[in-house]
Amino acid sequence: MSSQESPVSGPATEPGLQRRLGAWDATLIVIGSVIGTGIFITSADIARVLPDARLLMLVWVVGGLLSLAGALTYAELGVLFPDAGGMYTYLKEAYGPLPGFLFGWVSFLVIMSGGIAALAVAFGVYLGSFFPYFAPEHVLADLDLGGWTWTFSGAQLAAVAAILVLTAINYLGVREGAWVQNALTVIKIGAIVAFCGIGLVVAAPEAAVPAPAPPTELPAGLLAAFGIGMIAALWTYDGWYGATFSAGEMRRPERQLPIGLIAGTAVIMLLYLGLNAVYLRALSLEEMAATPRIGEAAAAALFGPFGARAIAAAVVVSTLGCLSATILYSSRIYQPMARDGVFFRALARVHPRYRTPGRSLWAQSLWAMVLAASGTYEQIYTYVVFAAVLFHAATGGAVFVLRRKRPEAPRPYRVWGYPVVPILFIGASSVLVVNTLWEKPVESLSGLGFLALGLPAYAWWRRKKKR
Repeated sequence: MSSQESPVSGPATEPGLQRRLGAWDATLIVIGSVIGTGIFITSADIARVLPDARLLMLVWVVGGLLSLAGALTYAELGVLFPDAGGMYTYLKEAYGPLPGFLFGWVSFLVIMSGGIAALAVAFGVYLGSFFPYFAPEHVLADLDLGGWTWTFSGAQLAAVAAILVLTAINYLGVREGAWVQNALTVIKIGAIVAFCGIGLVVAAPEAAVPAPAPPTELPAGLLAAFGIGMIAALWTYDGWYGATFSAGEMRRPERQLPIGLIAGTAVIMLLYLGLNAVYLRALSLEEMAATPRIGEAAAAALFGPFGARAIAAAVVVSTLGCLSATILYSSRIYQPMARDGVFFRALARVHPRYRTPGRSLWAQSLWAMVLAASGTYEQIYTYVVFAAVLFHAATGGAVFVLRRKRPEAPRPYRVWGYPVVPILFIGASSVLVVNTLWEKPVESLSGLGFLALGLPAYAWWRRKKKR
């Protein structure tokens, strides 16, 4: 068997995953996992809280550098444990099986499945601007279920269909899934580069010509406003760690995973800065703050209605690519959990022909379709934001824990700038944890409730494993 198709971890009597991904795939998984709808919306939220274009750009620079610090940190963990599972494996090896299980539990319940549902519905919303049948205003079913009314719209139908199709493609093989997601990602990168290149050359609208420089003394409360902007930017960068979950399917993870994480995050940062430079050239800060879809508004200001439609089409492709990447990498969490005996045992099976975690893929996607169809994913997702950031902080700390616990373990890649870079990432994650707890205490405590539900489930699976 060639090294390109060598199987990886799994029981000796069963087929394992195949190492068929390279550095190019890893880089595009990272880019595809991050760039969805956020960058075409979030800058408007930041403009509403920050009074200066320079500060708006600084937010995106700092957010990118902190995300890059995370990528550098996770790269060391990824080459230390080059198997499927990502954060589940790192937390398990650093702190024990329970923290790893709780991450996987909440990921399946809400973080990853809810993210897939949210992306899929966003795809439906943008698709509805071209095909009204799929618009969220087009109600297909409206049922009164006691005290709760269930409404099923065209956007939710498009969401369910998109999840079904992309899951089926990923089921047929990791190369097939990677090819589709790579193609969508290359198209979205091309569209963004073209938009930035042309948008920085054409004549800017008169209304958007920069006003005289503001006074050097900025208003009180600036630090708090900058922090709010940072939170929005960091969530728009979220997903840079996606390739770590697919390390078990990379041919040379010790080399290709760090390249993918670092190169992918750096490209995202450049694309985000380019887009924001165009936004600032096309619109004033007041106009930016007043529009919910800043990408389309900037395109309309520079190129007219055709430009706005072109950007809306690019967002459709961008969202579909992000959805494809998320389905691909997140399904790799539950197969190693099941193999370890702390999740549904059936999900441990790798398809004998396609060499994909087929049951894990379908279980995740079926639950995501339920969330998308129910319309409750947004409410549930807010409850686990706190837990998700908490896991990131703990994973960053795993670098220090594992260097102490396993000093002799081979590390083909060591995080650059250690210990400063991991500390910066942990610090940024900790600030997000504190801010989320402060701004949304009820939701944060509810998120801890989702974690607590995992404790009896973990105890049950452990007892079952012993039997």
